[in-house]
Amino acid sequence: MPDWTAYWHQVVAGRRGVLPAVLRGALWLAQGGYRAAVAWRNRRYERRPELARRVAVPVVSVGNLTVGGTGKTPLVVYLTRQLRRRGVRVAVISRGYKSLQGSVNDEALELERLLPDVPHLQNPDRVQAAQVAIEELEAQVLLLDDGFQHRRLARDLDVVLLDALCPFGHGHLLPRGLLREPIASLRRAHAVVLSRCDLVEPEQIQAIRRRVEQVAPGLVWGQARHRPRELRAASSRRESLQTLRDVPVAAFCGIGNPQGFRLTLQRLGCRLVGFRTFPDHHLYQRGDVEGLGAWAARTGAEAVLCTGKDLVKLGVDRLGGLPLWSVQIELELLEGETELLQLLEQKVLSRIDLLPADCRHAPTEPPA
Repeated sequence: MPDWTAYWHQVVAGRRGVLPAVLRGALWLAQGGYRAAVAWRNRRYERRPELARRVAVPVVSVGNLTVGGTGKTPLVVYLTRQLRRRGVRVAVISRGYKSLQGSVNDEALELERLLPDVPHLQNPDRVQAAQVAIEELEAQVLLLDDGFQHRRLARDLDVVLLDALCPFGHGHLLPRGLLREPIASLRRAHAVVLSRCDLVEPEQIQAIRRRVEQVAPGLVWGQARHRPRELRAASSRRESLQTLRDVPVAAFCGIGNPQGFRLTLQRLGCRLVGFRTFPDHHLYQRGDVEGLGAWAARTGAEAVLCTGKDLVKLGVDRLGGLPLWSVQIELELLEGETELLQLLEQKVLSRIDLLPADCRHAPTEPPA
């Protein structure tokens, strides 16, 4: 079956040819309706701020401007761990995009593994989820995953990620580009973190920063990279990244930005002999697993690699007789960490002592 999502990405990125050019024209026209809907919604909340529900505890939002992966999960993990180290009880709230009825999606499974002591609530009604987290789980801070476009739940701190590989969605709103809302919306944010900075030239980083400062001066600016840390199997067995050096590997992923994953692999020192992509949040079926196994065996690879979000859905240690590993990624802030933590202190931690009596509890011991 053709991967229409991948083809759409190629079209909006400027793929050459008569058909792509015609499609871009049609998508440009469709962009007008989307732009009007986004503008109406944003104006509604700006004119009537009381529409945003404020809950009894501080809320931190991590979001982005574009569709696809900018690396939100590593930043969610980073901020959550910073709060836990300070003895704060945190709950993560998300919409649960592409989760099956009665279950959670890949992001929740990955966060459960990375943050075993932090509850994660998935509910399209994030205000309702917030109330459950506060009243039943006694959360002191809520972390809203992919929350920048969600205006109904008020927040105390808005952190927006931009992907250095495609920070402004090819300059167009959906469906002509990747932007979920105009770049000017960054004025609502408190901080911007540019991810995957190690994959682009310094001149590109400075150009992105200048654009952000022109649109939304005064934001806290951070730069980060996604650092590969180790290999992990579904059985939780771990291996050093050094075991891949000069080894032929096949890799696949079902994430929003497969190019970022591919570039990361190319820097590991392994020999990438095959690479396949699936749509974001792809739900792997039996046929997918069998097909991947046969494909990997044909490439001549000695191991198969995927992301943590893919592995939690597959749950197997081998594909086509080859060992299957996920490459575990963590966020490393290269610039702006001090300023970001100061924002966390000013906007969030300073409110903990001001919480109503029924929201104050003795802090738990931070994780080791």
